Amino acid sequence: PNMTIVAPCDAEEMRRFMNASLHWPDPIYIRLAKGGDSVVSRPEHKFEIGKAIMLREPGRVLFVSTGVMTQRALDASDKLEQKGIPAGVLHFHTIKPFDRDALLSSITGVDLVITVEEHTLIGGLGSLVLETLNAERHSGITKVIRLGFPDEFAPEYGSQDSLLDKWGLNGDVLADRAISELTSG
Repeated sequence: PNMTIVAPCDAEEMRRFMNASLHWPDPIYIRLAKGGDSVVSRPEHKFEIGKAIMLREPGRVLFVSTGVMTQRALDASDKLEQKGIPAGVLHFHTIKPFDRDALLSSITGVDLVITVEEHTLIGGLGSLVLETLNAERHSGITKVIRLGFPDEFAPEYGSQDSLLDKWGLNGDVLADRAISELTSG
């Protein structure tokens, strides 16, 4: 209870989070990246604990992401745009408290929601999205696909990128998965 969970997408967002956390009354769990990731956040997005940030307006596809996976979602969005498929990115730097209003207001007219997280598929961002849609009895979405890690130990070791690639969590695979889901009816 009262635990806050935060996963900034890059070093600059981490800086803004630190300022926002100075007077936060509750304990905070922070999930950090390995470092060296591209900076994709912008100062004008600010940082308010518990408030998601729309980095790209949704189209047929909406990637819902957290942490460093936001960078991969933006890459996938670029790849889909090049193929004429508009795709947005809604970044949840805060998992708890969860910004249900941001999710619900951004899915109107979207054909496919893809959650992307560097976390097991059990009890993470994808679960929160499905629980929120279920609680709201939302029926306007045709598909919700959750992408993340299976509940098993990694069969090999390597860099963060090599492990993300192993589980299909890079821009190319995310874009291909979106196309596959959109065309499978």
